[in-house]
Amino acid sequence: MEYRCVQCGFLVKSLFVQYSPGNIRLMKCENCKAVADEYIECELMIVLIDLILHKPKAYRHLIYNVLSQQSVHFQGLLWKSLFGFLVMDAYRSLFVKRPEEEWGMSMSIFSFFWIYRKMLVDVILGNFLFLCSFLLAIRNVLKTSARFTRFRDLLLAVLISSYFKIFLAATMVWEFPPSVIYIIDLFVLSSNTVALKVITESTVNRCVGACLIAHAVKFCTTQLYWCLMDVWM
Repeated sequence: MEYRCVQCGFLVKSLFVQYSPGNIRLMKCENCKAVADEYIECELMIVLIDLILHKPKAYRHLIYNVLSQQSVHFQGLLWKSLFGFLVMDAYRSLFVKRPEEEWGMSMSIFSFFWIYRKMLVDVILGNFLFLCSFLLAIRNVLKTSARFTRFRDLLLAVLISSYFKIFLAATMVWEFPPSVIYIIDLFVLSSNTVALKVITESTVNRCVGACLIAHAVKFCTTQLYWCLMDVWM
C-alpha cells in the first residue's frame, strides 16, 4: 500500500515504524525531508480543526492515508457516507422549502406525499447532475489525466469535503433563517475546492471554477425543478 506525504503529496512507502506497542517512529518524506504524516500522533479533534481551517495536509491525511481504496472498510464507508450525504441534502431541500409549504396536522395525505416526492426527485436529480458536471469540469477545466478522474476517487473527495452539511443538524434544535443554508453551501463549496486541489494538484483558480460550475448546475436545476412543480400544482 502506498501513502502520501501530507506536506508535498509525494508517494511514501510507509508512514511510521513500530518497534513495540505504543513505541513508533514517524517516517520522513524523501522529497521534502519533513515528517510524512504528523497527524498519526494527533488527536482526532486536531484533524477536524485543520479540516475546518481548510488545510490541504489534513485532506491528504484523510483521503490518502486513512480512507484509501485499499482499506478494508472502504466500500462500506463509501456507501454510508453517500447515504448520510443524501439525507442531509434532503433535509436541506426540506428546510429551504418549509416556509413556503403549509405544514401541520391539517395536511392531506396527498399533499404530504407530493411534497416528499418533490424533495426526493430534487435530491436525486440535483446530485446526479452535480456529479456529472463535476466530472466534465474536471476533464475540461482542469484538463487532468484520466487516473485522477476515477469515479470512486471523485466521489470520496466530494463526500469527505462536504462534511459541513452536518451543521444542518443544528437547525433541528435551534431556529435559523433559511439564509443559513446558503452560508453552509459556501463552506461546502470552499471545502470541495480544497479537496479537489489535493486530488488533482491543479491551481486554486481552476479548482474554484470546476466546483463553482458543478454547484451552479445543481442550484439552477433544483430551483427550476421546484418552480415547474409549483406551476403544475
